[in-house]
Amino acid sequence: MANTPVIGVREQDLSDLCRHLIEYSLRTDGPFLLRSGIESDWYLDARQTTFDGAGARLVAEAVLDVLESGVQAVGGMTMGADPIAVSTAVVGVERGLDLRAFSIRKQEKDHGVRGRLVGAVAPGDGVAVLEDTTTTGAALAEAVDVAIGQGLVVIQAIALVDRSGAAAARLIAERGVPYVALVRPKDLGVTE
Repeated sequence: MANTPVIGVREQDLSDLCRHLIEYSLRTDGPFLLRSGIESDWYLDARQTTFDGAGARLVAEAVLDVLESGVQAVGGMTMGADPIAVSTAVVGVERGLDLRAFSIRKQEKDHGVRGRLVGAVAPGDGVAVLEDTTTTGAALAEAVDVAIGQGLVVIQAIALVDRSGAAAARLIAERGVPYVALVRPKDLGVTE
């Protein structure tokens, strides 16, 4: 398996992560209709990795390998980013980092604390916005917009798997935010 070199990610971390994704998350028995409306012969159910104890640790290690200094909290659009954010915060603390997690709801809540942003963050905090799998970059861009709108300082955006070609990178760059994709389809042995 030829992994995409991602600056900062330890080669062994990336190799182990791709192996877990291939074994537990990758489905090639399509066709599958993706959230974007695109039909594909393959599907990545990343939650089979991000909600698995060993898989969650592998994801967290890879995220931490590329995390910029100044990031105080990690999170993104619920549900895909939630397990990544929590595992990254936990493993980060094990590495001596003071990290917190947050989540962005798909729509504003009208009761309780209201709003779309929940978790251990406050305006002015430096954050990394996370996504499990991106096909167009739209959900990741929306999460960045919400975070910025709530006063968070978005230091970077990180996708576990980017199957968007260059679309996600373009959308995130338009917002002035550095973008990192940890895994691409070729790392999983599939093509668009």
